[in-house]
Amino acid sequence: MSTKHAISFDVEEYYQVANLRLNFPKQDWDEIPSRLSIGMEHILSALKKHNARATFFFLGWIAERHPDWVKRCLDAGHEVASHGYDHDFLWDLGPEGVVSDLERTEAALEAAGAPRPRGFRASTFTLTRKTFWAMDILAERGYTYDSSVHPVRHPTYGIADFEPGISVVKTEAGSLVEFPVSTRKIFGRNLPVGGGGYFRLYPGALIRNAVADLDRRGKPACIYLHPWEFDPEQPRAKTSASKAFRHYVGLRKTLPRLEALLSKFEFVGLEESLIASGDLEPR
Repeated sequence: MSTKHAISFDVEEYYQVANLRLNFPKQDWDEIPSRLSIGMEHILSALKKHNARATFFFLGWIAERHPDWVKRCLDAGHEVASHGYDHDFLWDLGPEGVVSDLERTEAALEAAGAPRPRGFRASTFTLTRKTFWAMDILAERGYTYDSSVHPVRHPTYGIADFEPGISVVKTEAGSLVEFPVSTRKIFGRNLPVGGGGYFRLYPGALIRNAVADLDRRGKPACIYLHPWEFDPEQPRAKTSASKAFRHYVGLRKTLPRLEALLSKFEFVGLEESLIASGDLEPR
């Protein structure tokens, strides 16, 4: 039996990302023309072409304004999960704010026709040691898996010594499966190979080889991308050189690299992958 690798998409507009948050205040978001459909059309077409399924981690803000995209994902057989409401960092929200944020997002997803989400991914992987209390909240609210911990060294996020594969987090409210995006150990450190800017910056062969290594060992990879990464013509914001590089590097490479992965390996959503690996019970 082939390994069912996991692929996911954090559904957000280009102007909602952390690197550009100072350029686009929240109060202006509704005035900015949406470009979401550009990336979503590319993604759904590629998944259909290669008979793949995925998890779409929707912002509640997006689900409220674009419920048609929630429906299209569901109708195509994909999983819809929570990415929080409007991309706030967990440490900015605090415990009470996280509860409210989850409630608001769950309501938006269910209003758009999705079942209550079982999976969650925090904005910008901000589930770290200092916000690990969020695991208790997720378990209390009935989430069964999380994909918010990035086991790498990074100035903003990450838990470098966290288990890089699938693991179980025990809380007072119950257990939660953690499915971090994929890394590969090189020179004693976890190299992020699971998506985002790294997917566009590193050689495509490095990403494919990392997935192939996991495939040989029967362990599922976890890859993530965003719709805006499939939109190379998006407006350029004036920001620092480092932030601009991280956001805009290699945007024209995203689609062909996704196609190359989908053509070589079997990809499904996170919940389906975890059930196939025996790490999660079916609904």
